[in-house]
Parts: sequence; structure tokens; C-alpha cells
Amino acid sequence: MAPSMARFPPGKGGGEGVAHGGKGKGILIHSLTEGNGMPLANRTTPANGDERAQVLPLREVVKVRTGHRGRPRKRLKVIATDKGYDAKALRQQWRKRGIRAQLPKRVWKTKKPRGRPIKPVVPRFQAERTFAWFQKKYRHLVVRWERIATCFEAFLAVATIHIWIQRLILG
Repeated sequence: MAPSMARFPPGKGGGEGVAHGGKGKGILIHSLTEGNGMPLANRTTPANGDERAQVLPLREVVKVRTGHRGRPRKRLKVIATDKGYDAKALRQQWRKRGIRAQLPKRVWKTKKPRGRPIKPVVPRFQAERTFAWFQKKYRHLVVRWERIATCFEAFLAVATIHIWIQRLILG
């Protein structure tokens, strides 16, 4: 046991794809979830990366099954994100593709808007539920010990498959 530990030291705090972000060194897990919080697609990036650049590649991976014959539908009806994904360019791209963006706008203005405040209802708890499952059931995902990014992404894929198997078999 000891010689193998010397040859393969744990990779806490380093490895490929790890960078300094807002809360220190690490990575970000981007997850596209369905309405009940089940993960559809996952992606990892360094912690200092741009979150908005990951939305379209995640969306391109997902094919929406309708139960009918023919080419699978790839267009989502609604996308709900948090304030970090709010950008005019993304909103225009989603509108061009027929996707309704349901996300709160980032507030940069110091002047208060007149009239009744509009509070958009953004159901963020479904996506947060997915990250809670990853952290509670799969503690190996909380701290990245692998130095090779492919190994960590493989474990993330196994965790996603396990969540779906539990949902489909156990109900």
C-alpha cells in the first residue's frame, strides 16, 4: 500500500483544469437539469472561467425526446438560470431559437424604478437540488482529488447515471 501511495499521490489542490476563482482554487461544475432537478448534462471548467460561455455547449448536448418518430427535438421551451447567466447576447440567441428565458436581470442601476416592482419567479431550487445530491451522496465530488480532469468528469458522469437509475428503478 505505501509504495503505491508514493507513486500516485492524491491530487488535492492541483491538476489540470484547476484555477484560482472567487473562492480560491478549484473548478466549476455546470449542470443542465430538467424540471424535477434530474441532471441532463454536466460540464466542468476552471473556477475563473466564464459561466455564460457554457450554456450553449450544454444545451447542444441535450436531445429532447417526444415519443414520436423522426428527428429528435433539440429545442427547449423554457430555460431558467440565475443572475450570473444574464447577458443581452445570450437572451438574443435564446429568443432567436424560440427559447423563453426565465431569469432575473442583474441590477446595476442605482435609480429605483417607478411603479410596482416585478419579481420574476425563477425556480432555482431544482438545480440546487442536483448540486445537493452531488455533495451529499457523492462526497468524492466535493473536493477534487484527481489530477487528471478526465477521471473527475468520468466520476461526475457515473454519479449522474446513478441518480437516474435510482429515479427510474426505485421511483
